[in-house]
Amino acid sequence: MIDLEQIGRQARRAVQVLATAPTSQKNAALTAIADALITRQVDILAANAQDVAEARAGGLTDALIDRLTLTPARLEGIAADVRKVVELPDPVGMRFDERTLPNGLHLYKQRTPMGVLGVIYESRPNVTVDVAALALKSGNGAILRGGKETLRSNIALCGVVQHGLAQAGLPAECVQYIEDTSREYVLGLLRLSAYVDMIIPRGGAGLHDFCRENATIPVITGGLGICHLFVDDTADLDRSVDVIHNAKTQRPSVCNALDTALVHRTVAREFLPRLVERLDRDGVVFKAEPGAYEIVGGMPGVEAAQDGDFDTEWMALILGLKVVDGLDQAIEHIRQHSTGHSDGILTRTQAHADAFVQRVDSAAVYVNASTRFTDGAQFGLGAEVAISTQRLHARGPMALEELTTYKWVGIGDMHVRA
Repeated sequence: MIDLEQIGRQARRAVQVLATAPTSQKNAALTAIADALITRQVDILAANAQDVAEARAGGLTDALIDRLTLTPARLEGIAADVRKVVELPDPVGMRFDERTLPNGLHLYKQRTPMGVLGVIYESRPNVTVDVAALALKSGNGAILRGGKETLRSNIALCGVVQHGLAQAGLPAECVQYIEDTSREYVLGLLRLSAYVDMIIPRGGAGLHDFCRENATIPVITGGLGICHLFVDDTADLDRSVDVIHNAKTQRPSVCNALDTALVHRTVAREFLPRLVERLDRDGVVFKAEPGAYEIVGGMPGVEAAQDGDFDTEWMALILGLKVVDGLDQAIEHIRQHSTGHSDGILTRTQAHADAFVQRVDSAAVYVNASTRFTDGAQFGLGAEVAISTQRLHARGPMALEELTTYKWVGIGDMHVRA
């Protein structure tokens, strides 16, 4: 039986130490974590192999198995992301919005840690390290609860994190893992308001809905991506094929992978066959609405779109195709079907690009670029704990600064209010 109250108390005590730890000590812990990811990779990969084998036996989809699989190359990448966090500026104590009032009182905002983060996630063991690294650098504690499909992997990775903390002289309880996958502990964590300051879910719509409906703690939601690219009538068609190919096939199982290509009617007959021919080589299946099906319906891999297809986050080699009359119709489709994650336009007309950026209210909006860039590491943030698609506090990749709040500091000369 796990005592969540005890875990919460330990986290709160540990974060009091971490919140005032110097940058050098936090960086030493991060470096030790990165080193241990490599030196302990045999144990980590063995634990992960057990998780993968059990997932296959349990009938998990290929997309989910890809998400939970660790390899030596992926561990190298995770370690490299931790080292990037070491190189990033420490946000704790950072001053901004400084001003001096007419009465001489000097004011500024100063960044402080959020406190203790409760992170609930599915399938992806790299989240364990990403969250730990960013929480540590930003002075936050973390209580982690992963899915049953990655239990062994996450326990091994959390052990690496706690080893790194101990090596640097910081409390191991700064990052704790709930080792029981019973649903009751998710509910318990959501209501641990005496010790946890923010809940971050990473998973499917069901998990996000459960957290919003049951938490007594503020919840940051996001990570659900139904992503679009609109090919307008002035786009470079050759290069647009390349961008869509990257957005769909580079890693189809993640939230910033492309789900729908919208194509201007005046270029659809030229563009769509080229697009289907290129992506078919990678095994992409196409869900085409009537206007697109009329053009490419006889080509390999093309199926008629069904109800609900354009509201599906595919996380697989499946791409929706739709012909639109222009910018207005493309934007209206995005408004109706996007989850506000990542959407973009491919165009050579600056006015079209400007209008798209102004009118599409997603966490990340692109002009002539793949949606696959919505990622903390790609944005130069080191990593992220989540991609927020809500409007309060933070949007897009949540990295170091997004894991801080601030306090007002007033410096006076024995000022009194008149």
